[in-house]
Amino acid sequence: MVEDSTEGPRPREITASAPAEFGLVQVWWGDGKGKTTAALGMGMRAAGHGYRVHMLQFMKGGTGTVDDVRGEYNAIAALPGFSYENAGHYGWHGFLDGSDDDEHAARAEGALARARELLDGAADADLTAPLALDGDPGNGVHMLVLDEIVYAANRDLLAPADVVGLIEDKPADLELVLTGGHDRPDYLDDHADLVTNVRKEVHPMDAGQGARQGTEF
Repeated sequence: MVEDSTEGPRPREITASAPAEFGLVQVWWGDGKGKTTAALGMGMRAAGHGYRVHMLQFMKGGTGTVDDVRGEYNAIAALPGFSYENAGHYGWHGFLDGSDDDEHAARAEGALARARELLDGAADADLTAPLALDGDPGNGVHMLVLDEIVYAANRDLLAPADVVGLIEDKPADLELVLTGGHDRPDYLDDHADLVTNVRKEVHPMDAGQGARQGTEF
């Protein structure tokens, strides 16, 4: 409980803890900005409570207009209990940017295999207990973010059935967060506890504004 203070809430030291009510499946999709941002925000919040969080990115492999080291990577590295890995291929699938679409598919399959390893590790761990904040994510996490996995399925780099399979294999106490995609993932309707459509109304990129450091990367 946060002490009442005229100076406002004060942060506490982050120590390893365990969530009491994790175990849902969240899906964030849509053509608007903010899907990964929302997942990162939840990851930060969970890590702030001392829960172990890991993000596996499926398609963010960098482009010529975006720094390879995104701001969130630096922030995650400074936050106890939060880790990430990037399995994406440089460029963006189908954008005719010179990247190899076969390599995009191979990287997506590799990320899928890694996601299965992470789920196996979570299944073997006691997720009702604290986990080492600097522990190997393969030994269990409380929250797993599979960033852009829905986009990978939208682009036929993964089969929807493979995404459903990950959900079906999820241990009961793992909070699983899936992001990405402009097309509604109807195949997840019977498998997700939360589905959010991040809808675009106005976007500066439509007027020619490029990705900006500190907001998009």
